[in-house]
Amino acid sequence: MAADGARSRFGNLGHRGAGGSNSSSPSSSPKLGGGKSRTPPQSRKPATPSSPGTKHQPFRQASASPGHTFRKVTLTKPTFCHHCTDFIWGLGGFQCEVCNFMSHEKCLKHVKTLCSCMAPTLVRVPVSHCFRPPGHHKKKFCAVCRKLLEDSLALRCEVCELHVHTDCVFFTCSDCRQCHHDGEQDHDTYHHHWREGNLSSNARCEVCKKTCGSSEVLSGMRCEWCGIQAHAACYVILNHECTFGRLRNMVLPPNCVHLQSRNFSKLQCFRISENVQTEPDEDNETDGITQGSVKETPTSNDSSKQTLKIYDGLDAVKRNQPRIISVPRITKSEEAVEASLRAFYIPDDPQDYELQTLTPQTLVSDDVINRNGAIDDGKVSSVFKEATPEAWIIGAKPKEREVIKVYLGWMRVGVAYISISVNSENTVQNVIQEVLSQVCRQKENLEDFRLVEILMGSKQVQRMVLPVEELILERLKDIRKTSIRQMSQTRFYLEENTMPDIQVELLVSGLPVLLSGEEYTNILRDSLGIKENVLAVVPAYAPQGAVVLQISCFSEAERIFMLVKDTTVNNKQLTAVIIPHLVHEKLPQSSCPLLVFVNPKSGGLKGRELLYSFRKLLNPHQVFELTNGGPLPGFHTFAKVPFFRVLVCGGDGTVGWVLGALEEIRHKLACTEPSIAVLPLGTGNDLGRVLRWGAGYSGEDPYSILLYVDEAENVLMDRWTILLDAQEVVDSMENGISEPEPPKIVQMNNYCGIGIDAELSLDFHHAREIEPGKFNSRFHNKGVYVKAGLQKLSHNRNLHKDLKLQVDQQEVELPNIEGLIFLNIPSWGSGADLWGSDNDNRYGKPRIDDGLLEVVGVTGVVHMGQVQGGLRSGIRIAQGSYFRVTLLKPIPVQVDGEPWIQPPGQIIISAAGPKVHMLKKSKQKQKKSSSSKETKGDSVTQNNNGS
Repeated sequence: MAADGARSRFGNLGHRGAGGSNSSSPSSSPKLGGGKSRTPPQSRKPATPSSPGTKHQPFRQASASPGHTFRKVTLTKPTFCHHCTDFIWGLGGFQCEVCNFMSHEKCLKHVKTLCSCMAPTLVRVPVSHCFRPPGHHKKKFCAVCRKLLEDSLALRCEVCELHVHTDCVFFTCSDCRQCHHDGEQDHDTYHHHWREGNLSSNARCEVCKKTCGSSEVLSGMRCEWCGIQAHAACYVILNHECTFGRLRNMVLPPNCVHLQSRNFSKLQCFRISENVQTEPDEDNETDGITQGSVKETPTSNDSSKQTLKIYDGLDAVKRNQPRIISVPRITKSEEAVEASLRAFYIPDDPQDYELQTLTPQTLVSDDVINRNGAIDDGKVSSVFKEATPEAWIIGAKPKEREVIKVYLGWMRVGVAYISISVNSENTVQNVIQEVLSQVCRQKENLEDFRLVEILMGSKQVQRMVLPVEELILERLKDIRKTSIRQMSQTRFYLEENTMPDIQVELLVSGLPVLLSGEEYTNILRDSLGIKENVLAVVPAYAPQGAVVLQISCFSEAERIFMLVKDTTVNNKQLTAVIIPHLVHEKLPQSSCPLLVFVNPKSGGLKGRELLYSFRKLLNPHQVFELTNGGPLPGFHTFAKVPFFRVLVCGGDGTVGWVLGALEEIRHKLACTEPSIAVLPLGTGNDLGRVLRWGAGYSGEDPYSILLYVDEAENVLMDRWTILLDAQEVVDSMENGISEPEPPKIVQMNNYCGIGIDAELSLDFHHAREIEPGKFNSRFHNKGVYVKAGLQKLSHNRNLHKDLKLQVDQQEVELPNIEGLIFLNIPSWGSGADLWGSDNDNRYGKPRIDDGLLEVVGVTGVVHMGQVQGGLRSGIRIAQGSYFRVTLLKPIPVQVDGEPWIQPPGQIIISAAGPKVHMLKKSKQKQKKSSSSKETKGDSVTQNNNGS
């Protein structure tokens, strides 16, 4: 549920039907206060259940079951209760015929978990989910049908803990976390966002301290902001306000993030890569769903049963996506209608619907529901060629009068919705007038308000302003004709008819560097055809070749965003990132948000799962994928945040990339010296070892990692500038005149190698470029290094003849060596101590903040292997703060693992500006306090209903 309360997903309607401020969802939204009372669904008649082969007893409806339709069934395999998670002994249990909720008879009156069919009715602020292509997610349960996903294709929301089968996704609703505001909401109080199930088996209830998780069934509740967990029967007495738990200081509060995301998908808003590798059996998937997919029900061997193919409207017919139900061959039409409604998770009264045989005449009828139109002899779709099973379409019976619910947008009144009775003559304008009269605003000008139709789809929330002259019953009829399930996901909102101040910000990078604003505008006009009347170009990052586009038109912002993907300038691909606006004035005084950078290509390719985990634990707007625009979008987003920290997930090269970007734009940040933590994902990870973050990430709990970052100590680290001044000349491309190659400057954090170690790094780099898919584990990567080293065993130790070294203006005579290495940290080559631990009066003890580099030599591959094994150390040569190396011929050079061939010339190494602030993992054990313990004193309270 959205942080400001997307929905009251699991409340007990019997106790909490008013939908007031004590509902389980956040009720602080100005949109929704306490609603008018709503009656639970009517008890239904007995109907044949969807699980064939089991013996069924007479229908039984639990008095307090919120929306469930329970029937006593005979159990044929071990079964667990979804309420208490205990084993159901004996042969009898009670199963909901809609969502498969299983229960003991003794638990029926205590069930508070909502049936899946009731979920759309309790959405508060509709927020769509963020799905990537389907995959396999084992040991997870579907949130709709409550069954184990097993080997079935399933979808997973990248922002919340929703897991759902691909053929159940149509029946989920817009109940994702609300991670930002769109500029029209300004409430600052956040309530728990509850999600049921998929907890660890040892999860403990916040209230009763007993186990609330289960690996056998979908059970237990968890707040997706603060992480507290509770039983479905216990969470209702928790304090409704969420304080974001143990991570409150590093979470970016959603009320501080403004983003007008209309016309953009959730994947685009959260900068989530859309093109990921799918498994072979997913090649024919379209939008996560196989065309012509059919939700199958296990067929029964009972000859008294028959199967029917049911469509819920023209949209399902067009997509060829029916549901299959099983009913007795001799059955009443009402029972077949009820089974059809259950198949589509619709909680309405079956008496309001009817089944019709799906024929060409039905399809082309002007009125599908009443079949009053003319017959067309046109071509028949292939769906009608199938004789078995028989195809039916379920439709609503015509009504002369209906009651609709109108939700009160952002009008700040104390009710969730107003119930309005409408007839065939009432227009949208009549509805607006009636609603205003009921909220005592009848004197308001009707033109100042609009009625908006909201479709709360799981993947997209669609808005449409209804014309004031449109007949409201005709609109309802059109929606049901398209899909009766869509009708249950549709709402009407009354909003003030104001024009919002549209401001969409895009960061476009990949442009030529160091140009003026006018030059950038001309380039974008030629390549993208920008409209300058709705767009402003801000050359905020000219040295990096990036500009900020401030756009005041949604359609223009969408057009530019999509066009950039296929645009190159000077043979360089442009990239565009949607930038949210952070309202830093609303940040709590103790807040120090964590800016997370993840390189999914580093080391063992574990970054993808870390991205998913950190997006769930934090606000997705503070998690950035480095392959999508680099570090610049993240730093630009946090530019006005007064205090923040950074977590870099990647190898040493990734850390250097982020530190380099920080150095370039430091002067544009309100927090000029953010502290940086490292989660090592690379092969060597020497910096991560020195800062105690370990040799490499091996699957530790991401929540624990964030706690370690919160408790880490701040240390300083030197950075070094390397000037590469080659003496050889290059031919100018313009006039053919030979000119000296311009000097290059690179930054060093860990070490710089000249000679044999750089040559090995270069061989590894070339091998990875040829077959990048094979370099997906540290073990394989190190094996490639060993193989490259064995091929260099016969090299001669004559590097000292090919270069000269000056340290602090003093010439240094070099011994017979094969490699020369400059160390800034006491770890080299995956944790080896190249300098050694022996005391030497000539040199001080190395530190990462002493302003000195240690110079060490190695005699060859064998010597390097001995250092790696701890048998020897390197040859100590010098210690100083300024170095000049003269190369007499082309020699391999590597800086922090990035190798190349350096032509003859000068290499000058000197200190680079201020020291950087790094976070060193604390030696002390992690504090055992958690969000649940910190909120212990104020979280468990009696609500106003006395629950």
